[in-house]
Amino acid sequence: MIRSLFGAALLASTPYAVLAQAMPGMDMPSAAPASPPGTSAPAATRPPASSPATARPTTPMPMDMSMPEDGALSTAGSGTSRLPGNDRMQGLHIAAGDWMLMVHGYAWGSWTDQGGPRGAREAFVQSMAMLEAARSVGDGVDLTLRSMMSLDPLMGERGYPDLFATGETAHGIALVDRQHPHDLFMEMSGRIDTAMGRDSHVFLYAGLPGEPALGPSAFMHRGSARFDPEAPITHHWFDSTHISWGVVTAGYATPHWQFEASAFKGREPDENRYNIETPRLDSWAVRATWNPTPAWSGEVSYGQLHSPEALDPSADEHRLIASLSYSAHGLDATAAYSRKTIVPGSVLPAWLAEATYALTHRHAVFGRVENVRNDELFERDAELGLTPPLLGVPFRVSKFTTGYAYTLPLPHSSAVALGFAASAYAKSDRLDAAYGRAPHSLTLFAKLMLGR
Repeated sequence: MIRSLFGAALLASTPYAVLAQAMPGMDMPSAAPASPPGTSAPAATRPPASSPATARPTTPMPMDMSMPEDGALSTAGSGTSRLPGNDRMQGLHIAAGDWMLMVHGYAWGSWTDQGGPRGAREAFVQSMAMLEAARSVGDGVDLTLRSMMSLDPLMGERGYPDLFATGETAHGIALVDRQHPHDLFMEMSGRIDTAMGRDSHVFLYAGLPGEPALGPSAFMHRGSARFDPEAPITHHWFDSTHISWGVVTAGYATPHWQFEASAFKGREPDENRYNIETPRLDSWAVRATWNPTPAWSGEVSYGQLHSPEALDPSADEHRLIASLSYSAHGLDATAAYSRKTIVPGSVLPAWLAEATYALTHRHAVFGRVENVRNDELFERDAELGLTPPLLGVPFRVSKFTTGYAYTLPLPHSSAVALGFAASAYAKSDRLDAAYGRAPHSLTLFAKLMLGR
């Protein structure tokens, strides 16, 4: 546990320390200087239009110069996804010659008590460190490079307790009631944006790993999930493809619309969380995103995933996803629906609604409600050769979470959030023997954030 805590904290702080040592004396503003409306920022401080480096800028993107300052209709989420313009990641922005750098990260220590026969009491640490570098490489052409890493593998192959969560494997056995650890390399990607006029551009994105154009922004990048310490139990319905070992996406974007198509590897990451897997482009997805105002963003996407499950390689998945996000007046909220079709197999729908509301600058409350039809809650016992009677039976499960976070600002654009999350569940009576009549969970956390 001590090793995990130290390693995660070190990872979250590493990009800032490395940059400071590598480029002594460089200017380190908290954001790019603003340009008057209707003018272009200098190349050295202008991030690519609608690229990941536009997170929390003070200068509107070139395509949004008609908007008032801080009035961009959208901001970048994970991969090539869009969020409402008001939901902007507050990374640490650094000007270094022709490059605009952005550093963001966290080390999130938690202790959880998941009740019922399948529950567990454990302490664990989640972590993420992200470094982006963006610059102009020609007239109307911008380049963005992104790396994102995590020390989640230090928590072990089985990840952390999360009742009714399913997905991926450990030691050749399906993970049930556990959230799998993310890979050491969460994203290594590059993106080229080319202007097609004052208000539109085309882009090409490639990642190893990366995220295809499928579903909303991954949960750890959504303002609506900023303080919830547990992954959604619907993660493998909405955003599990955010680590795909091989992604190529092409798209067209305007201030209000973005249309994309991706080819990517459908198979989920393997159990070796430290390796670089062989890329493959055997699956595809398309997505349309609409940003009518800086407060709203909606997307509809569809994808066909080839052989995503290692334990059931003959089955494919078709996912139809729709989501809507809102960010204004201290409220960040997301609602989403997914229809996952197993081919051959069942139709498994899910929906999610989550929100974070800032009561004051330091006090926030949050919540999440989920409902999912899941047929993976029981697995065959490989050692004893036993097949449980409920193997493959789909069950409707709902999870209700509420929580509170207190944020204490720290020096150097960092902060720590202290809080808790409590959850209750609704399920079929047929699951009482496995989960108890009224399972519940409580999680306490401290989240150290760099570039909040």
